[in-house]
This record gives sequence, C-alpha cells and structure tokens, in this order.
Amino acid sequence: MTHALTLSTETMTTLNTRGLPIAAVIAVKFAVCVTKWGQNRRTRLHLAELDPHLLKDLGLTQEQARTEAARVFWKS
Repeated sequence: MTHALTLSTETMTTLNTRGLPIAAVIAVKFAVCVTKWGQNRRTRLHLAELDPHLLKDLGLTQEQARTEAARVFWKS
C-alpha cells in the first residue's frame, strides 16, 4: 500500500469544494506524505528498541522487528 501523495476521495472532495487553488491541494498532499514518512520513521525506531518480551506481546520475533526497523521510511 502506497501513501505517497495520496488523499482520500472524501478529503479531496472537501478540498475541491472549498475552492482551493491547485497549489494548495498539492501542498496538503505533500504535508500528508511527509507526515506519514515521519510517523513511519519514528515507529520503526521505537520498534527497534523494544525488549524481547514486549515484541512477544506484539506477536513479533526479534528478526521480524529488525527487518521492519531496517525498512526505509518512505515504504509503508
């Protein structure tokens, strides 16, 4: 699933009905994308720091956590 520069149909309709200029819509799309990337990065950094017993609670092995933590931030 890719989140890069995508907004829900509902959000796009709301933005378009407000008569926003195309530059504003693009700026919102960019902000959504960068926010998601930051969230991915922070989540993966925290995942890499979890203790084994917490990973077990999540149903993850240490190898699975390491693999996910090593993914680049722009991939969901």
